[in-house]
Amino acid sequence: MLPAGKALAFAAQGERRCLGVRRAGRWIVCPYAAELDGASARDQCARCAQLDRSRSVAADTMADDPRPYGVYLAYFGPGLLKVGITAAERGPARLVEQGAVAYAWLGRGPLMAARRAEALLGSALAVPDRFAKEAKRAARGALPPVPERIAELRRLHAAATGLAGWPETLEPAEFAAADHTELFGLDRIPGEVAELGGMTAGAEIVGEVLAGAGSDVYLRLAGEGAGGVVAVMDARVLSGWVLGTARGRVTTVPVRAGAYGAAERNGTEEGAQEGLF
Repeated sequence: MLPAGKALAFAAQGERRCLGVRRAGRWIVCPYAAELDGASARDQCARCAQLDRSRSVAADTMADDPRPYGVYLAYFGPGLLKVGITAAERGPARLVEQGAVAYAWLGRGPLMAARRAEALLGSALAVPDRFAKEAKRAARGALPPVPERIAELRRLHAAATGLAGWPETLEPAEFAAADHTELFGLDRIPGEVAELGGMTAGAEIVGEVLAGAGSDVYLRLAGEGAGGVVAVMDARVLSGWVLGTARGRVTTVPVRAGAYGAAERNGTEEGAQEGLF
């Protein structure tokens, strides 16, 4: 757990290794012991990732999944609304993982019906199924009040449920929005935020947790030059490292100052969201 105020001081040790593949509720160790790029958010080597996608809802290679699925609308900022699906048994966990600021359910039913509804929103209303990580980060620094977020979700929910061609086996959901301001600590994120670079062997991060949204952790850094700076770290870059106690009192990971300021809030940064489920 990384609550606000928690002090962090750790160092990357050795080499970053592929985490392997999860199958039947357990992890299978990477047979290649593949080394990974310290700056990448991916925690699998290419061959393990290929095996993972051979049986994956996200890759459309698991169409026989009998579980019910929920279709949702996720809000990340003004104009940043997407549609997605997730296994109903997971509840809102997928929305939390994505860092959705607010969300509302559209319906629930079989996997392929949920997929058709997702495609319908994309074709009829031009609702995307993903946003760049950079766009989501930038939007958190300039969020409108909660009622405005909910109103934007409500308008899209009404337009979506009124579409012709809604899958018959997908049960529509009444509009009910949830907001993650308190859960993520969004009020503690300043408008100007730096960005932490990738880890390397021996690199150290020392700071205090301010907030967290999805895989992004916001830290007030300690150390010469970086002391007092608020920076965001994609926690996925830690996967595959052995983490030990930091020996120093400063952050030695590269810091890109002002990485998410006014220019990015105007939508000039691009990137790729990884994973859908």
